[in-house]
Formats: sequence, structure tokens, C-alpha cells
Amino acid sequence: MTTSSAEESESVRVLTGMYAAEAEYLAAGGPGEAPFDLLAPFFAPDVELHQADALPYGGTWCGHRGVTQFFLVMGEVWESFDMVEQEFLATGETAVVLTQVRARARATGRELSFPLLQAITVEDGLITRVRPFYWDTRAIADACAVPTPIPIPTPTPTPAD
Repeated sequence: MTTSSAEESESVRVLTGMYAAEAEYLAAGGPGEAPFDLLAPFFAPDVELHQADALPYGGTWCGHRGVTQFFLVMGEVWESFDMVEQEFLATGETAVVLTQVRARARATGRELSFPLLQAITVEDGLITRVRPFYWDTRAIADACAVPTPIPIPTPTPTPAD
């Protein structure tokens, strides 16, 4: 299947605009502080955002309300989540974005640097589906989880003879 440079440009234009709006959204306070209106023009009303179930924010987030909730949960999980480098490959309605992320988990203070690959569908100038792929979901989940203490058994007193 061949694609025109216009199709490629449209996907890249939408994604570039969305990531710039996301940076503005986060700079304005992000989830719970800044209005989602900064990002809404880039997402279809019925957008689907799929996250790996093993992550603290795993599951499928639907519509503008779902994406707003996703950002709220991400804000609870991550103290910082910076997209350091990005590469775009767009072929028609499907775009692939390779991002190098640098993040700090809120619960543990652990810092991570990891690649994130996202397959993003852009239809009629709007993002309709986002599927991120993480190289190591366990490392991310572990960095975000506060370890639970291992219970130390209390010795049972033995009756004196």
C-alpha cells in the first residue's frame, strides 16, 4: 500500500500539534489544574487509549473523559514524565512514534529512562486510537510500587512445662 506525502504530513501535523499541546497542558499544571480543552481538538470524541494491564494506569481509556481520567492517574503515578526525544513514522492513518522517556515515580522517587513505542491512528485529522508498547512493563510497575513490608511472624509462646 502506498501513501501520499499529504497523508503522512497530516498524521505528523496532528501528532506534532498534540505533543505541543500536551507540553502546554503539563506546563499549565496538568491533570486537575489545566483544562483538557488544550488537548481536546486533537482527539476524536470516541478516542481509545490502550495501556498495558500490568501498569498502574493499565486498561482502556475511552473518549475525552477517559483520556482526562488517564492523565489524572498518570499525574498520581509519576512526579515527572518527560518525552526527551521523538521520532515519527507515518503511513496513511497509522503513525508510529518512538519516544525516549525520562520519568520519576511519585511513590518511590525512582527515576527511569525507557523507550516507548506508540501506534497511533489518525482519521480525518483526529487521533482515534493510541496503543503504547513498553519494552519492560515490569520495571515500570516496580518503580511505581511502594514495596509492601514482609510480615515477620511473631513467635507463639510455648506453654511452660
